[in-house]
Amino acid sequence: MASTTNGQWYPPEWPARIRALTNGELTPPAPRRAATVLLLRDTGSGGPAVHMLRRRASMAFAGGAYAYPGGSVDPRDERPVGWAGPSRTQWAVRLGVDPSTAQAIVCAAVRETFEESGVLLAGDSARSVVADTTGADWEADRAALVAHELSFADFLSRRGLVLRSDLLAAWARWITPEFEPRRYDTFFFVAALPEGQRTLDVSTEADRTVWIRPEEAAAGYDRGELLMMPPTISTLRALQPYGSAAEALAGAAAQDLTPVLARARLVDGEIVLSWPGHDEFTKHIATTDDGPAGAPGGSPA
Repeated sequence: MASTTNGQWYPPEWPARIRALTNGELTPPAPRRAATVLLLRDTGSGGPAVHMLRRRASMAFAGGAYAYPGGSVDPRDERPVGWAGPSRTQWAVRLGVDPSTAQAIVCAAVRETFEESGVLLAGDSARSVVADTTGADWEADRAALVAHELSFADFLSRRGLVLRSDLLAAWARWITPEFEPRRYDTFFFVAALPEGQRTLDVSTEADRTVWIRPEEAAAGYDRGELLMMPPTISTLRALQPYGSAAEALAGAAAQDLTPVLARARLVDGEIVLSWPGHDEFTKHIATTDDGPAGAPGGSPA
């Protein structure tokens, strides 16, 4: 089990909500579909770096935590788009959903990556990728997408682009715990930074962006210097064995997409919070305390 002095995101209101859930006093909200992308670039030595954003402290969900570009699926993500790479049916099999939902999830992954980092996994053909997304016209379209003034389908169509689904690989699936007021059913993908493109500090939800090697980010988490949610640190640790972005994408097929959902149960007078298959995140919460054992007040920092 990781030390309680690490950087695990643990909101102070969780113990009370967990007690309410275990007492049958809390009705879990339905989770929203979401997608997030671990954008990788090779560093020349020591394995690839991953692009991360620090969410603004004012954010209602996971404020101050490091995460990847991503967000909720927009209903308009189901609209027909130019498509290259594995079919919607193939993606449906991999993601465990129907083809329409699979398209929406993949579109959300590509759209949110562009909205939050300026990187676009699309091209004018099945064998090309946009080489540069900088400039006033690109920024105007990106801002319109963020403001929901433009659908992703219309954005691609207007520019004569096809979504390159082959540039993505599914990596993991995590569902926000039932005691959280904002819940997401999130699919994690990996992708390599396209040649010629660069990330931009454009996310309105982040106050810092970094390119960092997974082992360095994990070490920062272990020291309590970088705040992260369990799925973030888990996916970082899973990336560490890979020596390049291409190796990580090739290894994605072996990653288990069984949804990970936290469990809260009463054991010998205390609440045990656990994520099945991920023992390092287990927390023991006294039924009269306000935080996990060893972490006064429930603060992870």
